Amino acid sequence: MVKTISREELKEKIDRRDDFQLVETLAETAFHHAHLPGAINLPPDRVKELAPTLLPDKNADIVVYCAKPS
Repeated sequence: MVKTISREELKEKIDRRDDFQLVETLAETAFHHAHLPGAINLPPDRVKELAPTLLPDKNADIVVYCAKPS
């Protein structure tokens, strides 16, 4: 099931230390410049290649954060 959450809800999940995987879909250079604490990088052009390795648990709670570069 896909659900959209707000930034505030994401912050609450982080603050509560909920058990979830945070994924940022930024280009590698943008991710290395700045990213949310604890996030893993899954660049949009490498999703099919990296997702099976980085996100092997298909039942995990996964939050994908998408931000366009400024």
